[in-house]
Amino acid sequence: MSTYSVEFLIRTFFICLKAIPVTLYLAAVTLLVSIPLGFVFALIRLRQKGIAAHFAGAYITVFRGVPIVIQILLLYDMFPPIFAGFLKAAGVSYNIYNLNPVIYALIIFSLSTTAGLSEVFRSALATVDKSQMEAAETAGLTRFQAYRRIILPQALASALPNICTSTVNLIKMTSLAFFMTVKEITAVAKVAAGVGYNYFEAYTDIWLIYIIVCLAVERLFKVFEKKITLYKSAQER
Repeated sequence: MSTYSVEFLIRTFFICLKAIPVTLYLAAVTLLVSIPLGFVFALIRLRQKGIAAHFAGAYITVFRGVPIVIQILLLYDMFPPIFAGFLKAAGVSYNIYNLNPVIYALIIFSLSTTAGLSEVFRSALATVDKSQMEAAETAGLTRFQAYRRIILPQALASALPNICTSTVNLIKMTSLAFFMTVKEITAVAKVAAGVGYNYFEAYTDIWLIYIIVCLAVERLFKVFEKKITLYKSAQER
């Protein structure tokens, strides 16, 4: 068993820092996909009835209820062989196994995050009084204009703390991308640790880096939250 190596800890810390852009890329692209989709699903559940609402509800229930590790096992390990069989039967020569694992990671994280954000947006929209929309339509605004100028700023102020929590959880979730051979922080640390079995030091590095990144994200959301609150107060006056 190797002894605890401070030198390895420091050296690997800086190696892992180089993987932060991959983690942030996964989180950023996932949010770019999940925020608008989550908002659409929230509107469907609030405003629609019938098949669309039932589909949205079932989707959210499934992807919020199934652990992300199971989703990875199903979509990354089991889906490619099944899809490859369909392609072969259809006479398509595309090799599904050549698909970049980052794409799998983005799809899986987006599916899960969309479900979570949908509930965040639904609860935030529910806090805005229905009379706000009625007053906007009476004033001659279209529904789109009413949402953009009145409903969304108020809902966003309520949703922002939960969006921050979802973003932090997403950043931590990206550590599971190493299951899909994506070279993010956790994967880089585990590879470095495998040479001399310095896993304790590597896990310490992972722990420190995720704390730093998540604290930075929380700080950015605090700044944004203050600006949104000021904007909302100015509108109310």
